[in-house]
Amino acid sequence: MDFTSLSDALISSIPIYGPWIIFGTVAFESAGVPLPGETILVASALLSATTGQINIIVVVLAAAAGAIVGDGMGYMVGRRLGLPFLRRYGRYIRLDEDRLLIGRYLFFQYGNAVVFFGRFVAVLRMFAALLAGTNNMPAGRFFFFNAAGGVCWACLFGFGAYAVGAKIYKISGTLSVISVGLFIAAAYALSTFIRRNEVALRRRAELALPDHSCG
Repeated sequence: MDFTSLSDALISSIPIYGPWIIFGTVAFESAGVPLPGETILVASALLSATTGQINIIVVVLAAAAGAIVGDGMGYMVGRRLGLPFLRRYGRYIRLDEDRLLIGRYLFFQYGNAVVFFGRFVAVLRMFAALLAGTNNMPAGRFFFFNAAGGVCWACLFGFGAYAVGAKIYKISGTLSVISVGLFIAAAYALSTFIRRNEVALRRRAELALPDHSCG
């Protein structure tokens, strides 16, 4: 089953399973599984606006809960398995110990923004929590920004789609393309910045993260 067929199947199940399909899809996507969480949220909100088969408050609450719970699962996986896994297999994707250290440092500096705004960016939405756990972001700080991002995302896309109604169909595809484009552009800019400043960043990372040894 391809991604489009999976999306269609999940959307068709919304009237049957209601908030559970919304919660489950968003939660698993947030934990790192490639599922159409944002599509399900928008489709559910449109269904609420056009048919009234599901209450919009229920839609938003289910999506927000799924985002928070799913990110929590991704964070715990990253916290328990992520760093040792990357240290062992990172060389296969040119992620040596120096670059892993730099990555931890950058997340340490800007992790709050990554967790909060990652919820709004395609692809990054699946990995922000895993990165937070892998880079040992303090649990309290992670769950605060995770909850804030999840609630804001669910409200913006849920109530937004509900208010706009059927017109959202005309722009949802454009929004998805723009979201992916922004992610690619940001990833390229970050990669270029790291390459040009790798030595200086490592020195800063060594000072900021004295526990960086492989141990």
